[in-house]
Order: sequence, then structure tokens, then C-alpha cells
Amino acid sequence: SFAEALQKLGVTEIEAKTFDPKLHNAVMHVEDDTLGEGEIVEVFQKGYIKGDKVIRYAMVKSAN
Repeated sequence: SFAEALQKLGVTEIEAKTFDPKLHNAVMHVEDDTLGEGEIVEVFQKGYIKGDKVIRYAMVKSAN
């Protein structure tokens, strides 16, 4: 599968838990007191990284 091919090339998916401008591209923002600071609410497009190089930034919606 596609995921296995990427793994063989050393490409991994970027985790989407807390917003990091070095890894994520925030295209939407929501104010919500129940969510933590910089918490990622939704992922619109997965991001990928190889070693320390970002191949594609994750497109996300962040909170607060």
C-alpha cells in the first residue's frame, strides 16, 4: 500500500496533537474554552516528514 511504500522510504506522517508552526499550516482557528491552547481540532490534509525535512505541512484547524 501507499503507507508501506512511504515507510520504506523513511517518510512518516506528522502528528497532529499540538500546533507547531514548523510542522503545521493553520488555515482555520476556533475559540473554545473547553480546548487547550494550540490544540489541533481538525486535520484537513495530512503532513509528511523525512528525517528533519518537512515534505508537506499538515493543514489544520487550531484552537485558542
